[in-house]
Amino acid sequence: MNLGAAEEESPQEIHIPAEIDWQMLDKSKFFFLGAALFSGVSASLYPMVVLKTRQQVAYSELPCIRTAFSLVRHEGFRALYRGFGTSLMGTIPARALYMGALECTKSYVGTATVRMGFPEATAATIANAAAGLSAAMAAQLVWTPVDVVSQRLMVQSSSSIHYINGLDAFRKILNADGLRGLYRGFGISIMTYAPSNAMWWASYYVAQRLIWGGIGCYQAKKVVGEGNDNGANVYRPDSKTVMAVQGGSAAMAGSISALITMPLDTIKTRLQVLDGDENGRRGPTIGQTLRNLVREGGWAACYRGLAPRCASMSMSATTMITTYELLKRLSTKNQEGLIS
Repeated sequence: MNLGAAEEESPQEIHIPAEIDWQMLDKSKFFFLGAALFSGVSASLYPMVVLKTRQQVAYSELPCIRTAFSLVRHEGFRALYRGFGTSLMGTIPARALYMGALECTKSYVGTATVRMGFPEATAATIANAAAGLSAAMAAQLVWTPVDVVSQRLMVQSSSSIHYINGLDAFRKILNADGLRGLYRGFGISIMTYAPSNAMWWASYYVAQRLIWGGIGCYQAKKVVGEGNDNGANVYRPDSKTVMAVQGGSAAMAGSISALITMPLDTIKTRLQVLDGDENGRRGPTIGQTLRNLVREGGWAACYRGLAPRCASMSMSATTMITTYELLKRLSTKNQEGLIS
């Protein structure tokens, strides 16, 4: 991420370690370590996804903690990881599609916008937003069927259909509804995740610039307070500070994105966990699902599961960014000077 604009605006010069680009990576090491690291991240955050999904399909509102205790008491601790195997199987191809589309779009759009005469900071914000949009659309080709199957497994205790495992759920959904059943909610998934990712990546870049600008101001005041006002000092943050800024920026962007797109995510989840056509009658549309939610609990019903979703997205964003940056450092062909 080029933070040159933040450096120029700061009263003190900040030297941030150069970004590790795609050409600098050992691809085999990158994908092998990435699969291991992101599997661990997914495992640590998965219970929050289960709780969010349970709250979204409930017909009455229950606090997150109460939902968690009720789930563990009645279905055991394993219920917090129901559908995890299916979700994990989709992680590797989905992340590959996501990161490939992200990096390619960011590079192409960034170059194109600079050539069109946009300032570097504006060009980078546009490139990040476009990259997030295209990455989400590419990843949903894999994630929508994975979501449908894993979410059915998460809530099957309240469903009339019992699934033995992810493969059994996949077969039953395919037999009952065909390919359309596996891609139920695909349209609203794109409507949810595409703008959410665009907003996240743009917000993440802007948040980083703001935080680095604040650090620059703080360091400049510190220098002046020590009697040195020649403005020649250079602040060189260590790798821990860089990761802290990246993590804080990611958490801020994740919370903003979760709050704005929550109603769409609730509708999407409701559509995806339906058992399909029953008694010759098709499942409800997006409009009908929204009306049912409002009838159940007013507009607040669209925000059921907001707390675990905000927590999950913020933690996921923070761990994803810090893990990804660590992964790039570990996978670079020449690690000299990149890890302090």
